This record gives sequence, structure tokens and C-alpha cells, in this order.
Amino acid sequence: MCRNIKTLHNFVPPASEEEVRASSLQFVRKLSGFTKPSKANEDAFNRAVDKVTLAAQELLDLLVTNSPPRNREVEAAKARTRSAKRFGSSTISVIAGHSHG
Repeated sequence: MCRNIKTLHNFVPPASEEEVRASSLQFVRKLSGFTKPSKANEDAFNRAVDKVTLAAQELLDLLVTNSPPRNREVEAAKARTRSAKRFGSSTISVIAGHSHG
């Protein structure tokens, strides 16, 4: 579940509102243990996602660095390489959208 939370700081272009919200949703899902909350918990769940999104965006807006901005394509390629080493080379084909079947 949390593997979908990606680093959002120091990229060009900066993380979009959708990326920040998606990471916040994953975080709240992990904390609550719900992929989709029941009707009884839906309001609390959605409010938590809203608050985490605001806090995450504020954090990203306030962070400073002297490092050059990272390139999304380069970072994605590094992630694919790490994944291939961890899970085997067939993972690269799946990630890249290719299948061998």
C-alpha cells in the first residue's frame, strides 16, 4: 500500500496537487487500515485525507535545498533498475507496459 507513496520534494516540475493528494490518500489508507472506508467512517477518512494533503503541501512549499532539482524520468529509470534487481528482470517488462504472454 505505501509503496505508492513517492518522494515529491525537489522535482521539476514540482509535484502536482493530484500527486500530493494521492500520496496523502495512501498515507491515510495505511494509517486507518482501510482501502475504502465504511459509510460510518467515510467522513472522518475524507477529512483526514484533506488535512494530510494540506500539511503535505505546506511541507513541500516550505522545504529548501541546495541540491539541483531531480528529473522525473531519471528517477523513474532508477526505480525500474532497483525493482529489476529486487524482483527479477521480468518486472521491467511489466512496468514498461510490455508482456511476454
